[in-house]
Amino acid sequence: MEYFQYLRQYVGTKPLILPGSVVIIGRGENEVLLQKRPEGRWGLPGGLMNIGESFEEVATREVTEEIGLTPLNLQLLHVFSGKEYYTKAPNGDEFYSVTAVFFTKEVEGSLLLEESETVDVRYFHCDELPEQMVGSHRKFINLFGDRMK
Repeated sequence: MEYFQYLRQYVGTKPLILPGSVVIIGRGENEVLLQKRPEGRWGLPGGLMNIGESFEEVATREVTEEIGLTPLNLQLLHVFSGKEYYTKAPNGDEFYSVTAVFFTKEVEGSLLLEESETVDVRYFHCDELPEQMVGSHRKFINLFGDRMK
């Protein structure tokens, strides 16, 4: 059971602060690797922190679990938090995200999709991101697109 699921047993749908990490995996000139999630939106690979993990460990674990690649030489770009990262999920759960955004162009391994979390993986040019996308992830890519060159 994920840590946030454990907490939900006690607080129900009340707001939680959920720390996590995402990784911008760049390739060539301004391309970024995105994963398509089962609900149909594209986003950066990543996820929520478990007890005892660092942001870097979350980033590595989540990318490896979700798409089979191991990111190397992660560079921390920024940590995003605050009121604008509040979400109320369709099931009523409320949370504030604290998201560490990392960047790398170096990965090991082969694509292997975790079907419960990923239905497709594709590189997109930063100027041609898909319409159906996690809003904050679009913001992260737009803010740091110049680092992908």
